[in-house]
Amino acid sequence: MHKKYTYIYESIKNDIINGNYKSGEKLPSENDLCKIYNTSRGTVRRALDILSEEGLVNSVHGKGAFVLDNNQITFSFGSIVSFAEVSSINGNKFVTSVPIFEEVLIDKALHKKTCLTEGKEAYKLYRIRSLDNENIILDINYFLKDIVSNLTKKISKKSIYKYIEEDLNTKIGFAKRIIKIEAANSIDKKNLDMQSYDFVVVVKNFVYLNDGTQFEYTESRHRPDRFEFSDFARRR
Repeated sequence: MHKKYTYIYESIKNDIINGNYKSGEKLPSENDLCKIYNTSRGTVRRALDILSEEGLVNSVHGKGAFVLDNNQITFSFGSIVSFAEVSSINGNKFVTSVPIFEEVLIDKALHKKTCLTEGKEAYKLYRIRSLDNENIILDINYFLKDIVSNLTKKISKKSIYKYIEEDLNTKIGFAKRIIKIEAANSIDKKNLDMQSYDFVVVVKNFVYLNDGTQFEYTESRHRPDRFEFSDFARRR
């Protein structure tokens, strides 16, 4: 069962996505939100904190929380958010295809590349993200089989993180990310509509459970013109 602050966060986020709260609009006051959701101010503040971390609202002391512009296709690097969640927040209707879904052994070379435990079995996936009939993102995923058990191609077209957290009841903890610019390789040129671009933006994700066990390595390769990478920072 979801905690109350999670329900409030999801409710307000959905209102922002659906346009019930417009960019620049002030959200109801904390007192009003307490009445709307029949809860305490601490619970409301926790929900607003999550919305702030995702760059959906900005809270101004003494004035309230205001909805931020979310028209860009933006990936947040301050939190772990699935591709499906990012797409939903930005209102984009991506189509995902999975041309490669296979099982591999993490050998010495793959361990060096992914940092996943050598000798473990893993699912290897290519997931292509298309927008407006153009292939603009290639995700190369490795998930350890003993943690992400019974993964299927069908699940992979939707949200693997939702499957992990809701179906497997496993908590995702934290991630390390590396962002690089690389020359487009033959895999990029085969799977992406590169147009005249000869380089890609590469985001490498090393993702861990709460206990520090790494279960995922993802290399997300993006055509550079369609995406803006940003973080939402707040001065303390």
